[in-house]
Amino acid sequence: MFFRSFFDENLAQMSYLVGCQRTGEAIIVDPARKIDPYFETAKKEGLKIVAATETHIHADFLSGMRELAENHDVKLYISDEGDENWKYEYVKNLDYELLKDGSEFKLGMIDFEVMHTPGHTPESISIVLTDKGAGSQEPMGIFTGDFVFVGDIGRPDLLEKAAGIADTAEAGAKQMFHSLQKFKALPDFMQVWPGHGAGSACGKALGAVPMSTVGYEKVNNWALRTEDEEKFVQLLLSGQPEPPKYFAMMKRLNKIGPDLINHEKTVQLADAMELEEHHKEAVLLDTRTAVEFAKAHYQGAINIPFNKSFTNWAGWILDYDQDIVLVASEKYVEDIKESLRSIGLDRVVAVIEPSCLLEAQDKIDNYDEVSIEQLQEYLEDNQYRLIDVRNNSEWEAGRIDGAEHIMLGTLKDQLDQLPKDKTYLMQCRSGARSAIATSIMKANGFENVLNVKGGYLAWLSEKLPVTS
Repeated sequence: MFFRSFFDENLAQMSYLVGCQRTGEAIIVDPARKIDPYFETAKKEGLKIVAATETHIHADFLSGMRELAENHDVKLYISDEGDENWKYEYVKNLDYELLKDGSEFKLGMIDFEVMHTPGHTPESISIVLTDKGAGSQEPMGIFTGDFVFVGDIGRPDLLEKAAGIADTAEAGAKQMFHSLQKFKALPDFMQVWPGHGAGSACGKALGAVPMSTVGYEKVNNWALRTEDEEKFVQLLLSGQPEPPKYFAMMKRLNKIGPDLINHEKTVQLADAMELEEHHKEAVLLDTRTAVEFAKAHYQGAINIPFNKSFTNWAGWILDYDQDIVLVASEKYVEDIKESLRSIGLDRVVAVIEPSCLLEAQDKIDNYDEVSIEQLQEYLEDNQYRLIDVRNNSEWEAGRIDGAEHIMLGTLKDQLDQLPKDKTYLMQCRSGARSAIATSIMKANGFENVLNVKGGYLAWLSEKLPVTS
């Protein structure tokens, strides 16, 4: 048997390629939208990808299932659990097989058995693998998707918080408790192959180790050590991070079927005049570093630096019904588009080199940073307002007295509550998220905006007082 894992560090998402070397067939588990790496690996190993499966309708990334079926004649194995709200709508004219609890399917000499493990979502399944080609009658491992992670389990509150489906969080938590009893009954030696690692918003304490075993999780995973159902529900629902805004859109698109990828080359704009003429309604997304953006940027641009956090904040901040013009060096454009496509932000209509925009001197803006010493002084003046853009859990753990809390992902929707005659001091943990927030404020007509250098950590390093 051939086994290879793939990790998207921007989304902390795990997917897998499993092949039977006797028959030369391969299957992908929880495929990402970027499918080229699977085919490159399969070709090197002399395998042909003939099937794909996934553990549930994902909310945190756009699935590659439809792309595989439509363009590569891959058979899909999909969950048929849950009610009518949790059925795949795009598969009618494709080659697919529906899976229920106890369903089995084969790939050459490899057996797969389905366990219905609801809790994260009603249709969630886990898939047990047995490698009979190696002569084993015992299962090797289980693909758990967003059910069991290393050190944590999937959150049941996303449907309520992100998708707006009322009264599902507590019910999901109770389902998760009972699904875990099934997991505990599995042999300790079985490997656990989760759908996410550290950095995912699908749990609150995911480990950075890529795999585990059932026995190890029984001993070390808090959720598997909690025997009281009521206490379990309370613990599971408390302290969950804010679900990114784009999760609701991902759930919808993965259900109805995402668009097939358009591989046409992006239009290259020559200067600011072309930008103004052809793309007045588009959002101008500057992907340079915060330092570069602060020094000089085109008026109205939003700055989301292209780094590991880029995809997450793009999903929080950008609208799906709006065209996007990238401010980026040519060498990064395809990688940036790929990151945006991974969450369905496909409407990149043009790109312009930063130097081409910065030539338009009459349209160039900037912003300054303030030190902690300056911040202390400004907090005494009611002309200044300190906006803390950290997550709720960070805010509750400790904050600067006098700060107002507007989490970064929700800032754009709350701008009409902020008067424009004040000077705003934007603050986060280190200064990175508040730099994005500063760009959003500036792009929306707030002229007097300053970023707090070093953020909350710099405040703490000076041993200044905090409120909690």
